[in-house]
This record gives sequence, structure tokens and C-alpha cells, in this order.
Amino acid sequence: MGEEIEARLKALGLVLPEAKAALGSYVSYLHLDGQLFISGQLPLKDGELVAVGKLGADVDLSQGQEAARLCAINILAQAKAALRDLDRIVQLLRLNGFVSAAPGFTEHPEVLNAASELMVEILGNKGLHTRIAIGCASLPLDAAVEIDAIFAVD
Repeated sequence: MGEEIEARLKALGLVLPEAKAALGSYVSYLHLDGQLFISGQLPLKDGELVAVGKLGADVDLSQGQEAARLCAINILAQAKAALRDLDRIVQLLRLNGFVSAAPGFTEHPEVLNAASELMVEILGNKGLHTRIAIGCASLPLDAAVEIDAIFAVD
């Protein structure tokens, strides 16, 4: 396999962290019948949450977008742990994004766009995907954003 995706990561100045173990009674990823399911990833960097609280109260839009980018990077770290070679990704099929939001906050799509755009930057056309952006009252560890993913893989 080629090193296309790794080269894009390097060109963007991105280094994937070590994939973190699941925080509960589930697995971080599941590879089955040509699909790779990645459990929800939090905006962790060096083991610390970078965005805590609610968008529209404790966390502003740009901080939420950075959190979404970190979730995307952590998704790719899990994919690399599962596949060993990111070029095995055929297509990113879906991102499910959850935004911990204060009442009245309605910019969920703008938060998640940061993750969507990064996936396309890294994966090219393989990064085009379907998506949902959901506002919720709270997330694990009081994270501001959580994103999961489904990939088609070879």
C-alpha cells in the first residue's frame, strides 16, 4: 500500500497520537465485513480534554471547532490502530457529532464542519461523508464535543 494519507498528515504538520483505550465497557473500534466503526472520540490532547463545558456558555465557537478537529485526529488514530495502514480506508461513510450546548446555541454544524473539513484535507475524496450534528445537555467528562465514525475499508 502507498503512504498517501501519511504524506498528507505530514504536509499538514499533523502527528497522530497513540490511540487511547476505551473508557468503559466497549471497544474503541470494531472492524467487520469491510467496515470500521470507531467509538466516540473526545477532544483529548496529551491525555487532557482541551474543551470542557457547553458551547455557547463555557466554550466559544472557535474552541469548539478546535475540539472537533482533535476528535477527528483521534478518530484517525483509532483507525490507524485498527488497520495499521490508513491507505486501507476506502471511504469515510459517516461522522456522528455531538455538541454539549447551552440553551439557544444553534451552531452545531459550524462546530462539526471543522472535523468534516479536516477529514477531507487528510483523506481527499475518501473523506467526503454523511454527517449528523446533535446538540445535547452533557457529554462524558464534561467534554464539549464527541464524534464517532464509520469507514468502508479493504
